[in-house]
Amino acid sequence: MNLNVIYGAIYIFSAIKWGNWKNWKAFYPTFLFLMVGDLVYQYLFYKHSMWEYVPVGSDKGWAKHTHIAFLVMLIKYPITVSIFLGHMPKPFLKKIANIGLWTIIYTINEYVDLKLGALIHKNGWNLGWSAFFSFVMFSVLVIHYYKPLLAWILSAIYAAFLWNAFDISSSILK
Repeated sequence: MNLNVIYGAIYIFSAIKWGNWKNWKAFYPTFLFLMVGDLVYQYLFYKHSMWEYVPVGSDKGWAKHTHIAFLVMLIKYPITVSIFLGHMPKPFLKKIANIGLWTIIYTINEYVDLKLGALIHKNGWNLGWSAFFSFVMFSVLVIHYYKPLLAWILSAIYAAFLWNAFDISSSILK
């Protein structure tokens, strides 16, 4: 089984079916914001990660955590942003419901990865933290789409919160 090929096919099918590609230029800055956030996490937490991708099946022959993380950034993130922002309802309560739906989608995806052994949690991280993280992430993506500077500020505050909540030592930094 090549899990990454399966995920790639699911996301590409989703992109074709639900992606709002006519507005991709409007979503592009938010996609980059999401990717930069993940790259910063990958860099800062290289020696103290909260989760790690694990190759399963035929992926073991070629993939490592870094390969999978880049595939997630290059395939999953732009498709997610295109679908998520491309179908964002206008009323506030419906926006919250959409954020909740995507939080559930990402949490279920992570649960499946955990059960298949394609992901492990480390250093106190768990599925509850991931669900909370996803809710905050999707909320901040909406904010970034409308007010990028505010999203950067909120992201820094949230990162500081997580850093303190998990009592991360600055000794992990290079």
